[in-house]
Amino acid sequence: MTIRQRLQDFVENPRFSQFITGVILVNAVLLGMETSDGLMAKFGPVIVLLDAICLTIFVAEIAMKLVANGRRFFLNGWNIFDFVIVGIALVPGGAGLSVLRALRILRVLRVISVAPRLRRVVEGFIQALPGMGSVFLLMAILFYIGAVISTKLFSDSFPEWFGDLGLSAYTLFQIMTLESWSMGIVRPVMEVYPYAWLFFVPFIMVTTFAVVNLLVGLIVNSMQDAHHAEDEVKTDAYRDEVLDRLESIERRLTEHMNSKK
Repeated sequence: MTIRQRLQDFVENPRFSQFITGVILVNAVLLGMETSDGLMAKFGPVIVLLDAICLTIFVAEIAMKLVANGRRFFLNGWNIFDFVIVGIALVPGGAGLSVLRALRILRVLRVISVAPRLRRVVEGFIQALPGMGSVFLLMAILFYIGAVISTKLFSDSFPEWFGDLGLSAYTLFQIMTLESWSMGIVRPVMEVYPYAWLFFVPFIMVTTFAVVNLLVGLIVNSMQDAHHAEDEVKTDAYRDEVLDRLESIERRLTEHMNSKK
């Protein structure tokens, strides 16, 4: 067995994945502790040292995967994700790079790449994006229509909420999220325009309860499809393994029968 094959077996070992997951969680706690002035004053050098050790482990992991997989490393989207996240963490600190240094917390996202169930959620979300694009377009059309209507109806009495198209769209977005929509916006409007509920209630019914639930349904359906696809891959792999074993048994039986002859 070559060194590359040994490395590949090592990095694909479930125990190694569990170890990396543990390091990611420890590193997440350390990055949170760095935001506390009191903790940094008492344990600053220790926290920085442990953070450097975690980063070293991540770099070593990426290096081993690169050696084990070669060019195939970059054919896996999750490997590229890990490579970028660790690369950001290696950017040196400085006045002009403080934002990138703050992005070190993105290392916590690596737990997604080592947790199969989290990967399934993300893959389902990505698969739902094309369908979500159509829903977002529908939402934009509804918001545009609602913003035009509300601006024409309520701008004179409530310019702070419906003074122009942008303000109306933002107010309607707040109403869609049900954040203080009744006592904060709709009831004051109804004191001046008693029949305003004929506009706001259907808008909430369509956007909040219909379109948003449609988005949720698309994501859930995509997650189920991703789960079924993963199960099919596992089933195919198990079937191939069983067939290989049967062929091996058949070959041995044939050799045994031939040896008796």
